[in-house]
Amino acid sequence: MLNRKSVLIQLFFRKIARRLESLFFLAKSVLSERNFIYLSAVAVAISCALAVIILKYFAHNVFIFANYANKYLKLPYANSIFPIIGILLTVFVIKKFLDGSIEKGSSRILYAVAKKGGIIPKKQMYAQIITSSLTVGLGGSAGLESPITITGAAFGSNFAQKYKLSQKDRILLLACGVAAGIGAAFNAPIAGVLFAIEVVLTDVVISAFIPIMISAATGALVSKVLLSQDILLSFEQEQNFDFYNTPYYILLGLLAGFVSVYHARNFRKVEHFFSRFKNNTYKKALFGATVLAVLIFFFPTLFGEGYESMKTLSTAHPESLLENTLLENYKSNEWILLGFVGLIVLLKSFATGLTLGSGGNGGNFAPSLFVGSYLGFFVAKFMDLTNINSQLPVTNFTIVGMAGILSGLFHAPLTAIFLIGEITGGYDLMVPLMIVSSISFAVSKQMEPHSMDVKALADKGEVFTSDKDKNILQSIDFLELVDIDVKTITLDKSLENLIEHLSNVNQQIIPVLDEKNKLLGIVDFENIRSIVFNPYRIKFTEIKEILSQPQEIINHDDGMETIMEKFETSNQNLLPVTKNGKFFGLISKITILEAYREQLKEMVIE
Repeated sequence: MLNRKSVLIQLFFRKIARRLESLFFLAKSVLSERNFIYLSAVAVAISCALAVIILKYFAHNVFIFANYANKYLKLPYANSIFPIIGILLTVFVIKKFLDGSIEKGSSRILYAVAKKGGIIPKKQMYAQIITSSLTVGLGGSAGLESPITITGAAFGSNFAQKYKLSQKDRILLLACGVAAGIGAAFNAPIAGVLFAIEVVLTDVVISAFIPIMISAATGALVSKVLLSQDILLSFEQEQNFDFYNTPYYILLGLLAGFVSVYHARNFRKVEHFFSRFKNNTYKKALFGATVLAVLIFFFPTLFGEGYESMKTLSTAHPESLLENTLLENYKSNEWILLGFVGLIVLLKSFATGLTLGSGGNGGNFAPSLFVGSYLGFFVAKFMDLTNINSQLPVTNFTIVGMAGILSGLFHAPLTAIFLIGEITGGYDLMVPLMIVSSISFAVSKQMEPHSMDVKALADKGEVFTSDKDKNILQSIDFLELVDIDVKTITLDKSLENLIEHLSNVNQQIIPVLDEKNKLLGIVDFENIRSIVFNPYRIKFTEIKEILSQPQEIINHDDGMETIMEKFETSNQNLLPVTKNGKFFGLISKITILEAYREQLKEMVIE
């Protein structure tokens, strides 16, 4: 009976999906290209908002269940067990149902834009929801926002592929999905728009704002209607900005910048440590999750996203953070509370690194807000306890600190400013938000040229920068341009064989290979013209006598910037390409420039 019902439900939803597809195909044939993009932006946003609601409700309800289990079972630290279960389940799902791999972090969106023409695998539309809900929902110390943005980007990308839209429209809808995800997750449409523009798209014109704004507003509206307000991250500021506190906000901005760098570097170190566990994923997951469980045992606020504890810090009773901890009997001691909060600031990067490095799925967006709120509280409370300034508004510093770390980690000061402005319900703190975010960004940018999510990709030249020409070059897959149908020759052949090669192909250079297909050198037709027309020299000249070394050799994993530099330094128009130490083919500078011109037409978002 149950099987029959499930089959009927599946048929019902498939029928609805087919009808919706038919309606969109009809709309595409009737509407103008621009109006269809607007309609698509709404559809992508609704899909993404529904995914956000599922994730948020699951994570929130598991958090409530964990707290209930702690109180009911009289085991104050039972929630340490949940992250182990969550990470192991995540690894199991990835291994058994997702082909053993899943792309984590918002950097994958940038990679898709820069190198894949905005194409994101279809499985990302559901894989992120399932795995991140298991990891973060069951207490992994990470955030849901990065999985949400990847899911939104996947909805946008696959929608565009379904209806055969151009590359520039595909990238635009990808950005719409990202904006909708942030807008829905925080009920902050402006922040969603700015995040899409500031982080995902580097080259954009004003007209592209319209579909992105439509998506962000739609996502926020659906979230507002369907998502309970207590699940969303929201604060009420304590008092208006007092310009006498400006020096302390400057101090907070400086500290936020340094803490951002500290968080990013420690996170990468932990992830790098777990990268050694390549063969046994379950062993890695169990080890990492167990260490994380120990951390949560001593510091329960590291459980999950941590939004509930952030709200607690901004209330009149922040000492309730020490409940269900080993320090519960010292709740009345404000110095103990201050030390506890300071340790959390330092440990969060390790907790997040353990969560993601061991095999869990999540992101650093929520951890950045978490660390920022704790840092802001620490600064204001320290000034109060040391009697340097007992009038600082602790709630305001807790709120503004979030913008500082978000700006420093993601190099997105505008997103940070407007996100915090929106979740506090007003912009009275705009001045301190601008001060803290800009200073934190400047400090972090000076020490780390790239944001934490894209550093590894940027080092390989695989993401966009502010250099438009470089962006276009990076988006070209040069391996597709390599001529692999190349005539080659070995050293044991005669010069007659070489000339026969030259007469049968339009090829200026002939690569000379050994028996293992390794490149020994090249024979350039321009350098042997005098020999070719001399029968005597043809007969008595060996290949090794006319062999020369190419001025540059291109490796298959060279970035486009490196490749163009090699063409410039060698002053050649044709260079050999090697892959894994073996000859792969020849690449022409003219071919690359032609691909550049074609890509330039495709990438301009209007």
